[in-house]
Amino acid sequence: MIKGTGVSPGISIGRAYIFNKGDIVISGIILENSEEKEREIDKFNQAVISAIDEVKAIRLNPQLNLKPQDLDILDTQIEFLKDPQIAEDVHEKIRKDSKSANDAIIEVIDAAVHMLRNMDDEYLSARAADLQDIGNRILRNLNQCKSTCQEFSENTILIAEDLAPSDIITLDITRVTGFATQLGGRTSHTAIIARAKGIPAVAGCGSELTNLINGDTLILDGTLGELILNPNSEITDIYKSKQATLLNEQVFLKSLKDLPAFTTDGHRIKLHANISNTRELEQVFENGGEGVGLFRTELLFMQSDSFPSEEEQFNCYKQVAIKSKNKPVIIRTLDIGGDKQLPYFEIPRENNPFLGYRAIRICLDQQEIFLTQLKAILRASIFGKLKIMFPMICTLSEVKQAKKCVKQVKQELIDLGVDFDPSIELGIMIEIPNAALIADLLAKEVDFFSIGTNDLCQYTLAVDRLNNKVSALYNHFDPGVLRLISSVIEQAHKQNKPIGLCGEMASDPFAALLLVGMGLDEFSMNAKSIPSIKSILIKNSLSKAREVFKTVMEMDSPETIINYLEEVIK
Repeated sequence: MIKGTGVSPGISIGRAYIFNKGDIVISGIILENSEEKEREIDKFNQAVISAIDEVKAIRLNPQLNLKPQDLDILDTQIEFLKDPQIAEDVHEKIRKDSKSANDAIIEVIDAAVHMLRNMDDEYLSARAADLQDIGNRILRNLNQCKSTCQEFSENTILIAEDLAPSDIITLDITRVTGFATQLGGRTSHTAIIARAKGIPAVAGCGSELTNLINGDTLILDGTLGELILNPNSEITDIYKSKQATLLNEQVFLKSLKDLPAFTTDGHRIKLHANISNTRELEQVFENGGEGVGLFRTELLFMQSDSFPSEEEQFNCYKQVAIKSKNKPVIIRTLDIGGDKQLPYFEIPRENNPFLGYRAIRICLDQQEIFLTQLKAILRASIFGKLKIMFPMICTLSEVKQAKKCVKQVKQELIDLGVDFDPSIELGIMIEIPNAALIADLLAKEVDFFSIGTNDLCQYTLAVDRLNNKVSALYNHFDPGVLRLISSVIEQAHKQNKPIGLCGEMASDPFAALLLVGMGLDEFSMNAKSIPSIKSILIKNSLSKAREVFKTVMEMDSPETIINYLEEVIK
């Protein structure tokens, strides 16, 4: 068995097809004079223009029957191709390092892909596939290589190191019933498109996939993230039965869309979604989401070549407010630094960037950036039910400073005669252990909490979850992490403040009843996870959830806890 991450649920039984696009090779050519360098720059510029034309042609091809999510991906690729920073970096390598255009492109794209893949933000790290894809497209045009067409047999399971967005969009996958990749995760484009097309997929399988050969019989479980190689007839029959059960379950999950999440004994839980742009709102409501528990605003900043103006931000937040149809939207203020860098805002090199100059620390230090964003959010607040949330809060002083900035902006808008929601709610993310330990003090200063379990777990356990040497220690079911979460929920409720959770733990089915038993009011997750979490909650009672919580808190290891919770969910 090969183990990976289940990124698109379902079971596929078929034969392996090894998808190989060929190797990218460094030529090692060193340019000798300025004339050669300028010719290489011209070749690169022309290759970019040709690559943009290619993507536009894909976009307009009626035979591909592209869906809105496909068009969004292609639009993102065009934005990457037009990125002046990439062109500037390639030009510099050609002129200063005497590299050929081929080698300059490879080095620039590799460096950018490496940076994105190591980001501690699953959504942003998944954009590495976009960047690698456009790099490959530029190289193909530079070297005048034509793409080859593959034809697949019935029930093909596509095996690849990674699948670029345009691969999945342009390949004829009508006979493909599953994807398995060495790289990628839940928010990679392989995962996004596989889920949108209802194709089971497993990502992050590692080098073990290289042992497969064309024609191998496979069972792919996109729910558990497993690949079974050349199974016997008995195992195959078991999984065929599971396939039928899953199809019935999918019909049931779709029927839950408009049903509120009440436990069997009448306890109400709110289910929200995390988004990074306005286009994702449609998926939130398609999956029965009741609002947005986390709008990551940094993508707006990362897609610009300078800080977006107040007007640009206002238009974005206004769109979100209107499209949410008066359902709550929590807007997280700018969370950059650490692994999220802006090319136009230089942050001094740090030994420990995740413990350094980032998020609210930058905003309180660079108040012009912060005040502009707050003003844009407040102006947009009259168009919907917006809330403001400050990330990476560590101390009470930071909360008071942030609130002072909000007060200042409100006064400025009053003086200008500009309307805003004067009672807009202010909240904070609890993702630093110190904030969790002083939650009783912080709760008196804000209207709500949201627990960011990704960082809270990482900081509590002193584990870099992107470091393969120690990532196995990262576990949100560690008793210490669970005690902190439980304590924060308790302190919030003592002050009658609602509390949500917006980390990966919110979409973990094993955690659902445990968190409800702790008293969590709101979950916020990837929109596609909402139906399955809702299904668990409406089939169980609050009293059972409290029993689960009580039992878990007496356990002393993550392994024991997970085994118990798995049995509870089954």
